Amino acid sequence: MAIAVDYNTGSQTTVITTEHTLNTTTPNTTAGVYQLFLDVNALVAGDVLEVRVKEKARTGDTQRVVFIGTLSNAQGTDSALYATPPLTLGVGWDMTIKQTAGSARAIPWSIRRVG
Repeated sequence: MAIAVDYNTGSQTTVITTEHTLNTTTPNTTAGVYQLFLDVNALVAGDVLEVRVKEKARTGDTQRVVFIGTLSNAQGTDSALYATPPLTLGVGWDMTIKQTAGSARAIPWSIRRVG
């Protein structure tokens, strides 16, 4: 199976307490194993960033959170690239970020897909 390294890429400038959807088709129904990569080098002390992956159990069901991660404060150069675990998605998924504290930051990101 091919890896689509640049399946979807961009940079999102956060607005505090606003959840930003990163994938361009929402909800996305293209099946595959996906991973979200975030460059969180811009985070500083006092920043809090939530990462969510949402999916449906079946077509027509309500979208639910299948993965949530929280990053806080400066990440340091050795941990400034964050990756979600690989997730099997394809029924109706979204990947989002929401900054809940601190100042707005530009967060470069990419969604990568196998299959």
